[in-house]
Amino acid sequence: MNDTDVQKQIQQMVRFIRQEAEEKANEISVAAEEEFNIEKLQLVEAEKKKIRQEYERKEKQIEVRRKIEYSMQLNASRIKVLQAQDDLVNSMKEAAAKELLRVSGDHHHYRQLLKELVVQSLLRLKEPAVLLRCRKDDVHLVEHIINSAKNEYAEKADVHVPEIVVDTIHLPPGPGQQKEHGLNCSGGVVLASRDGKIVCENTLDARLDVAYRKKLPQIRKHLFEVAAA
Repeated sequence: MNDTDVQKQIQQMVRFIRQEAEEKANEISVAAEEEFNIEKLQLVEAEKKKIRQEYERKEKQIEVRRKIEYSMQLNASRIKVLQAQDDLVNSMKEAAAKELLRVSGDHHHYRQLLKELVVQSLLRLKEPAVLLRCRKDDVHLVEHIINSAKNEYAEKADVHVPEIVVDTIHLPPGPGQQKEHGLNCSGGVVLASRDGKIVCENTLDARLDVAYRKKLPQIRKHLFEVAAA
């Protein structure tokens, strides 16, 4: 084999090695590209997942805040409704309290009412001796009916006529006659046993309070269930 043949073989080997190297380089390049694309896709999907999770988290936060705000608004509305209902009912009680002034203003009917209140109080106490307290303006009316009331009680209870002492300490005056922010009484009487252990408060204001508490459920039902219908 001469030098020319040797040179040709060497060139063939070089071309073969170069071709293999190029093919290997192409394979590596393709594999690297595929690996890069796969990794890029994984990164993109991971970021998408994070974005979705963050969106869902914020969406839940918004929904929770919306529910809280709705609940607060609903509670505030309910409180306003209840307050308005209370104001209406209280205004009715205040109007009724003002009407009590007319009761004591009619001396003829009020005197008869005082007698009935005294008799009722005596029947509740069932004491042989009691202390009676009334407004200063009502003392003369009470003194006018006291004997009649004692006799009526004794007859109804089938007991001896009780002893009634009119207290020198009086109930507060009627509304408009008391000092500013002072107590007031629309009329009626308070009877107590002589030792003060048993008390029967039979003032017009106390009777109104009892009637108010007793009738309050019916008043609310009549006013607000009808309004809601």
